[in-house]
Amino acid sequence: MGHQVYTIGREFGSMGLLVGQKLAERLGIKYYDKELLQQAAKDSGFCEEIFENHDEKASSSFLYSLVMDTYSAGGYAAAPFLDMPLNHKVFLAQFDTIKKIAENESCVIVGRCADYALANQPDVINVFVRADLEDRIKIISKRMDLTENKAKDLILKNDKQRASYYNYYTSKKWGDTASYDLCINTSKISVDNAVDLILDFRKYMDAKTKAGIELSE
Repeated sequence: MGHQVYTIGREFGSMGLLVGQKLAERLGIKYYDKELLQQAAKDSGFCEEIFENHDEKASSSFLYSLVMDTYSAGGYAAAPFLDMPLNHKVFLAQFDTIKKIAENESCVIVGRCADYALANQPDVINVFVRADLEDRIKIISKRMDLTENKAKDLILKNDKQRASYYNYYTSKKWGDTASYDLCINTSKISVDNAVDLILDFRKYMDAKTKAGIELSE
C-alpha cells in the first residue's frame, strides 16, 4: 500500500467521523480523533484534560503568526512558549503530534487543522465531508435524542466553533473547496461510497504521480 495519510475535515452531523473510521478499517491503518489528544498529552507532558477542554476552540487574543515565530525559537522549553496563552500551547502540541504521527505511519486524522499541519508532507490527501443541513438535523436529532430545533442549534454552534478554530489557526477558510483535495456530500452518496471515492482518488493521484515521474526520466 505504501505510506498513506488522510485528513478529514467535517461538518457536524455529516458522518465525517464514520467516513474516517471506515476508511481506516478498509485500509487497516490507525484512526485518530480523540486518540490524538491522548498522544499529544503524552508527547507534551500536559494533562489530557487540558486538551479536551481546548479541543478545536479558537481564541482571538493572540496573533497566530507571532505564536509560530516565538515557538520556532526553541520549542516547548523556550521562554516565549512558556509565556504563551494555554490555548496556543495546546494547539502547538497537537500540531507537533500530528506531524510526528503522519511521518511515522499511515493513518486517518480527523479535524484539528491536520491538513494545515501536514501541508508540506507528501502522500497526504485532505478530505472535507459535508451534508445538507436537513439531513444533519435528522441525524443529530436521532443520535442525541433532541428536538429538531435543538439539533439545528447544536449543529450551527459546532460548525461555528470548528470554523473559528480552523480559520484562526490556518488563515484559510473552513469548508472552502480550495482548502482541500476532495470534498464529499454524504447527502448525495453513502458512507461506503464516500470511502470508495476517496480510495479511487488516491489511485488517480498515485497514477498521476507515477506518470509524471516516468515522463521526467
